[in-house]
Amino acid sequence: MIEMKNVTKSYGSLQVLKGITGAVRKGEVVCLIGPSGSGKSTILRCLNGLETYQGGEITIDGVRVDARHAAIRDIRTQMAMVFQRFNLFPHRTALENVTEGPIHVKGEPAHEARERGADLLARVGLGDKIHHYPGQLSGGQMQRVAIARALAMRPKAILFDEPTSALDPELVGDVLDVMRALADEGMTMLVVTHEMRFAREVSDRVLFLDGGVIVEEGTAEVVLGTPQHPRTQDFLRRVLNH
Repeated sequence: MIEMKNVTKSYGSLQVLKGITGAVRKGEVVCLIGPSGSGKSTILRCLNGLETYQGGEITIDGVRVDARHAAIRDIRTQMAMVFQRFNLFPHRTALENVTEGPIHVKGEPAHEARERGADLLARVGLGDKIHHYPGQLSGGQMQRVAIARALAMRPKAILFDEPTSALDPELVGDVLDVMRALADEGMTMLVVTHEMRFAREVSDRVLFLDGGVIVEEGTAEVVLGTPQHPRTQDFLRRVLNH
């Protein structure tokens, strides 16, 4: 479903991605791990056209991703993104945040979008919060609204950019439970995360990035349990002992 071939990305003289090649199959959960600044979030932003990459090629279901091309709007509806900082509209209720895209981007009838939006909020455990504004919700609740908003677009895949890193520790579990349920239902997911337990339990594969390259990849059991590369070993030692 998602294919990257020798993708490069620079900001001025700083090369952030140095030839990323990899793929995500339909129904697969792939976790990207690695130190800050290794290029993980940049990969996600290039995948849905928030950033323009300079070299190589990204395709989604065979369609080339090009931020300057008209097709990027369709790609973004198929490739929903959940951000670290929620990015909810503060002046809209939870339900309005969820229905904004289906109504105004996809042209769904408002009553259908609202009915489905309420169902999605109930699905992420917020059926009693549909009329609350983001300022009335906890961080974990806001992130679950953001996940419902992503699902409302009926995406083929969801990109998660460190969805729990801005949350208090006691709120992380509820968000990860929602993501586990999505994985169980067969949603294609590419997840940038520091939650090693989640990566071990849920992902089909793990990619370890460092310095803009994929240093090691494989099943979660292998990469997280018996990593082969010294850099992966060092990173996991630091993270797991933190």
